Amino acid sequence: MGARCSKFSFCWFHSHLKASVLESSDLENGGKNDRNTWPSFGEFSLEQLKAATSGFSPDNIVSEHGEKAPNVVYKGKLDKDRYIAVKRFNRLAWPDPRQFLEEAKSVGNLRSERLANLIGCCCEGDERLLVAEFMPNETLAKHLFHWENQPMKWAMRLRVALYLAQALEYCSSKGRALYHDLNAYRILFDKDGNPRLSCFGLMKNSRDGKSYSTNLAFTPPEYLRTGRVTPESVVYSFGTLLLDLMSGKHIPPSHALDLIRGKNFLMLMDSALEGHFSNDDGTELVRLATRCLQYEARERPNAKSLVTALMSLQKESEVPSYVLMGIPNEAASATQPLSLTPFGEACLRIDLTAIHEILEKTGYKDDEGIANELSFQMWTSQMQETLNSKKHGDTAFRAKDFSTAIDCYTQFIDGGTMVSPTVYARRCLSYLMNDMAQEALGDAMQAQVVSPEWPTALYLQATCLFSLGMEADAQETLKDGTNLEAKRNKN
Repeated sequence: MGARCSKFSFCWFHSHLKASVLESSDLENGGKNDRNTWPSFGEFSLEQLKAATSGFSPDNIVSEHGEKAPNVVYKGKLDKDRYIAVKRFNRLAWPDPRQFLEEAKSVGNLRSERLANLIGCCCEGDERLLVAEFMPNETLAKHLFHWENQPMKWAMRLRVALYLAQALEYCSSKGRALYHDLNAYRILFDKDGNPRLSCFGLMKNSRDGKSYSTNLAFTPPEYLRTGRVTPESVVYSFGTLLLDLMSGKHIPPSHALDLIRGKNFLMLMDSALEGHFSNDDGTELVRLATRCLQYEARERPNAKSLVTALMSLQKESEVPSYVLMGIPNEAASATQPLSLTPFGEACLRIDLTAIHEILEKTGYKDDEGIANELSFQMWTSQMQETLNSKKHGDTAFRAKDFSTAIDCYTQFIDGGTMVSPTVYARRCLSYLMNDMAQEALGDAMQAQVVSPEWPTALYLQATCLFSLGMEADAQETLKDGTNLEAKRNKN
């Protein structure tokens, strides 16, 4: 088992971290993982799309793409289990087939991992249909305004803002700076939980309704004056989305700006985020939203400067989006061990509450047999102080006061008079409860150094690695912990 510990030394850990999720491997071509997944833009026949959508069955109508009647979006399935989103326009939209084809091909030439890309169209008779990549994990509006299990984490909200800004910057660099009715329904989540911008909003609207919703409170002021969408109008809408991300609600910009001017920006923040973001980060995001919502269009930032500003705010950049979103991941689930103990199951789910219950129930029985050599002189006030630190730490741990537990256990460990793998395990979980996965991994590794044949140390390493997005190593470590526990139970 010693080799296992050395493998997870901090040098190895830092050198093998996944490439930062902030670094686009190839925005233009959709990234190395997506390259060749979809063919270049092409035309579909009406029969193909009828077959894919079961005859445009009402059962296949989806709301993920934020489209409203009469222009409906259907989920479809092509051969090889490829899912598509098919937008079907009403018969009055796009009367000129040539204009429709030219516009669709122009948008279809874009390829970015920040977009739900347009992969085809159909133009037969009165039918006008667009075909895009299907995004299975719903819209930002769903996760932000109508969440069921957990509110969207602060780190994920910052990532959504950055990825959206990167999408707009990419489109602008390709001559498609105009986006119609940018809102929380237009941002979709792919199978990995990454946010993507729907390509449908890049199409010139023709007779496909207005460029903005009828709610004037959220409409760029220049659009109200001229009826025209400009790149600056898109930035204004981006500002309203920043307000959505901060507040978890759809707040009219005028109301938000009044709060900001009155220096009451904390009243804007989602109450579910309390204690999970710094005032500096909140202030910076408010400042950026304010710049985007300037009445004069020329005073708003461009997409490139939005990306630059948001890059510096990113948190937990090494954690995959599906982990932050709490979304099951196909690649991770495909390699799950077949038979796990309750501890193993809790680690796989990163269920910290269940892990806490297990550690608390187990207590210190696994410390038995660990030699703690103490000189006569150490059986003094120093020894008593060290034991008191552990006692206070245990009290805080039971009460789920994990910050205090970290402080007390740190005093015990730094005292150096006793060695306890259980204290390392408990401080490890306390770190995880405080979103400090790297520190937690260090403690899990140290627990294994102290007690090499202790499955708990491996289980906790696996939890830390899952939290850090290191799936393959987490699965391997979880398997090792399961095998070690099985071997231990036999003896």
